[in-house]
Amino acid sequence: MNINELKQLEDQLWSAADSLRANTDLKPNEYSTPVLGLIFLKFADNKYGAAEEAILKEFNELKGTRREKTLAEIAIKHCGFYLPDNARYNYLLELPESEDLASKIKEAMQAIEDHQGQEDFKDVLPKNDYQAFNRLPQSKQALKGLVRSFSNIPSDASGDVFGKIYEYFLGKFALSEGQKGGEFFTPTSVVRLMVEMIEPYNGSVYDPACGSGGMFVQSLQFVERRKELSKKLGEAETNNSLFVYGQEKTLDTGKLAKMNLFVNGLKGDIRQANSYAEDPFKGFEKFDYIMANPPFNMDDVALATVEKDPRFNTYGLPRNKTKAKKADDNAKTETVPNANYLWINLFATSLKNAEQAKLSNSGRAALVMPNSASDARNSEADIRQTLIKNNLIYGMLTLPSNMFYTVTLPATLWFFDKNKKDDKILFIDARNIFRQIDRAHRDFTDEQILNIAMISKLHKGRNHEYISLVDDYFRQGMAKLEATVPHVEPSFKKLKETLKDDVAIVQSVDTLNEHWHELKPLQESFDTYVKTFPQVVTKDLVNKLNEAQKTLRASFTPFFKAIADEAKVLDKAIREKEKAHNELVKQTRAEVAEAKANDKKDLLKVKDAKLKVLNALSADIKDVKSLLADIKADRSEAEYFFNHISWLQERFPNAVYEDVTGLCKLATPEEVKEQDYSLNAGRYVGVVIEEDGRTEEEFLDYLTSLNEDFKQLNEQAATLESVISQNLNSIVSGAV
Repeated sequence: MNINELKQLEDQLWSAADSLRANTDLKPNEYSTPVLGLIFLKFADNKYGAAEEAILKEFNELKGTRREKTLAEIAIKHCGFYLPDNARYNYLLELPESEDLASKIKEAMQAIEDHQGQEDFKDVLPKNDYQAFNRLPQSKQALKGLVRSFSNIPSDASGDVFGKIYEYFLGKFALSEGQKGGEFFTPTSVVRLMVEMIEPYNGSVYDPACGSGGMFVQSLQFVERRKELSKKLGEAETNNSLFVYGQEKTLDTGKLAKMNLFVNGLKGDIRQANSYAEDPFKGFEKFDYIMANPPFNMDDVALATVEKDPRFNTYGLPRNKTKAKKADDNAKTETVPNANYLWINLFATSLKNAEQAKLSNSGRAALVMPNSASDARNSEADIRQTLIKNNLIYGMLTLPSNMFYTVTLPATLWFFDKNKKDDKILFIDARNIFRQIDRAHRDFTDEQILNIAMISKLHKGRNHEYISLVDDYFRQGMAKLEATVPHVEPSFKKLKETLKDDVAIVQSVDTLNEHWHELKPLQESFDTYVKTFPQVVTKDLVNKLNEAQKTLRASFTPFFKAIADEAKVLDKAIREKEKAHNELVKQTRAEVAEAKANDKKDLLKVKDAKLKVLNALSADIKDVKSLLADIKADRSEAEYFFNHISWLQERFPNAVYEDVTGLCKLATPEEVKEQDYSLNAGRYVGVVIEEDGRTEEEFLDYLTSLNEDFKQLNEQAATLESVISQNLNSIVSGAV
């Protein structure tokens, strides 16, 4: 299943699930877990189905022998669980209308829990949650419809596909549930950036506030991506494996995490525990990697709970506030003024010590903190200074606003490294790097994540990976361009045929076509580049390859500019053509109405015929605009990857790390001390004043173009309003 097919499937499945909002009396927080449970059930059926032949074969071979085993025992060995008939998805799908589907799903879930190899998987799956669908007749039908919709997931869909669908649904539910949803879900793009920065290759991953387990899933996916990159870089193959440890104080959210691990095939241990008071894994200096998005700004943690715990007091305790508890009128309980630095302490102390980290090339952590923690004063400042002097902080990355579903509070990513190669701190300001999802939410694209992470890799001297990333962008961009080429000529031909009476448009189409033909020598240059590109990118080839890549990228700049400029000319000409045509249609409609009102049948016949011709041309113009939009979109998709190449090459032209104003700064201990040990990235990277590169004349032309577009939209709106009014009048008069 390719990316587009998966995206289409995800959207279809979500549409089916989201329809529950309108077709039942259930709220999202009532149906989110049952929906995720059905996804799990379909995954279990797929996984079992893939292993069923081998299970039955072994069962029949051992039957009647001294080594005879039950079907369940063999199934658990092969795929981790056994599915009796009543737990198969088709059994539920084909149940008669008279059966209580909710009860049958509950039985299926229970059957999976009763026949699986993980001792701690008892009471994890949703069972009683489905009874809410029995409240109303329409809810019962909605549940049946949901089961049918999820049956569209292909029977050969693997765990990877299910993992992506599961994470997609978690994100959707988090978005729909707002504050509550954000408690168990950190946006995937933020998690992926954290993972790309700390690179959990192998060993243990710990999340003391694990929510639904998204950090773990992205860690696993990173390992898979890294395997592919290692081949390209000629690195030795290793058997990378992860074991994850998670703590979650909320029972139901912890269950989501266990389901998430099961769906993604991850090995791990999830415990319900309050990280302030409980340490179920004996985590002091235990873990290779740590990631978390802990709760911000908690102020009710009793000091007595943490003051003797080395996880929290090694680098100092945040303290200075006494607060009376309502539950105890006779005493005052001293609390930690803000728990942010408790979490920071926990991360620093839960990583393996420097010696162990060096041996395993690990000891890295990433956590989310509010921006205020970077400059916190009093005891928090003392703790921060101690961490800096102990050279634990690798980097600080300021995130854009509106990245989280819960709050718009600005946030910063903190990165620790027990295996640092220098005593500097890498500051990255990513506030201006984002994709706008909707009015209130943003995220990172995959390419933005890789670009930001590349800053860290360049700092670590891994510039051969920079070359590899640029090469990937070239290949993806060219693949998009070459896929577009077969459609260009037919599209231009249709454009000319449709509007052949307009000389200016025909000329513009010819010019645009000529620009597209300029792609051929560029393809030849790219083919030469590919032929000379080494199978393995080594550090000694970086300078040579970097110069070749910069030259190649520069050769594409005039091509994309010429295409974009002429497309604007053609688009403007077609819009003007459409405007004049719409005026003629409007006038002809008025003439038809007048002939009809005056009962001039001969004239009406002529005008009707003219209107039919004009309406046909209207449809043709609409098709032409659609064709042009498709060509522009295809070009834009290809140019997208070339723009990312430009982004990297403009900032790091020599394929080595360098400070970039407004983006990144490698600060020395002395520079940090001068800033009173602040870890606010903005203090170090500076601000760049962006210019649009336009002259005053060009800017005025740009404003004029915008004004023309605005006028065009207003005219189209007026025309549409007139048509709607005429149609309504016709309906009313006909009814009368």
